[in-house]
Amino acid sequence: MLDVCLLGTGGMMPLPDRWLTSLLTRYNGSSLLIDCGEGTQISLKKNGWTFKSIDIMCFTHFHADHISGLPGILLAMANAERSEPLTMVGPRGLARVVNGLRVIAPELPFEIRYIELTEPEEKLEINGYHITAFRVRHNMVCYGYSVEIKRNGKFDPVRAREQGIPLKYWNPLQKGSVIVDGEHTYTPDMVLGASRKGLKITYCTDTRPIPVISEMGKNADLMILEGMYGEPDKDAKAREHKHMTVYEAAGLAKVAQPARLWLTHFSPSMIHPEWYMKNVKKIFEKAELGSDGRFLELDFEDEE
Repeated sequence: MLDVCLLGTGGMMPLPDRWLTSLLTRYNGSSLLIDCGEGTQISLKKNGWTFKSIDIMCFTHFHADHISGLPGILLAMANAERSEPLTMVGPRGLARVVNGLRVIAPELPFEIRYIELTEPEEKLEINGYHITAFRVRHNMVCYGYSVEIKRNGKFDPVRAREQGIPLKYWNPLQKGSVIVDGEHTYTPDMVLGASRKGLKITYCTDTRPIPVISEMGKNADLMILEGMYGEPDKDAKAREHKHMTVYEAAGLAKVAQPARLWLTHFSPSMIHPEWYMKNVKKIFEKAELGSDGRFLELDFEDEE
């Protein structure tokens, strides 16, 4: 099971009912935060989620509306008595940017570990999250993220018994470990069936529409894409500032065919994004508006 919560859906500046960009996921007791705009910690508390379990932070880029809430979050994590290391992922220069923001949060009771992205596509595995970072097209270096929870095949006790595998090794084999016992080597494929469908979300903001976004969103249970503008007269502005309209986001989803699409990162000028959804749904029927606090629980297929 993977929990997903939009903490903030605003772009550029916060509004009274719309904090700046942030997404939180939770899996197996570990939380992953993508971006950390102003108001993130307020929204997180409002939704009843804890700061202490945030083990991973991924940043799309370093514009203020995506990272300005970081010092407050770090202090909240410290006040929650977190002591475990925190992993941060983001474009080259991440450590420099974070250390600059930490001038007002200099002492923390936990270590920060930095992973700086330099390639067009990079894959990471942290705490059961399989993360693919992919570079998109903004007016500064910017990445989107696909987050997957992969799933092994079902354990087959009959095969385990037939091969004489000791009972004490069944659980570690089921979890993917290779066991060496004297002259015998036991591998997971000896007791597991074919891999089963896992869970996948793809998150991308602050970009022009490019094919890699649809490629990364294929087979996703949820795509979350920027819909900065909906007004017909904002097309030129979207191109100039390297953003997407709600219609362009729907077009990418139409190619990717995820199970559903959430739109986010709305311009402060777009007070009523719902006005544009009728035409958006003509492009991709499964499109929905994101909103601060919107929550989704994703279950594996045979647990639905």
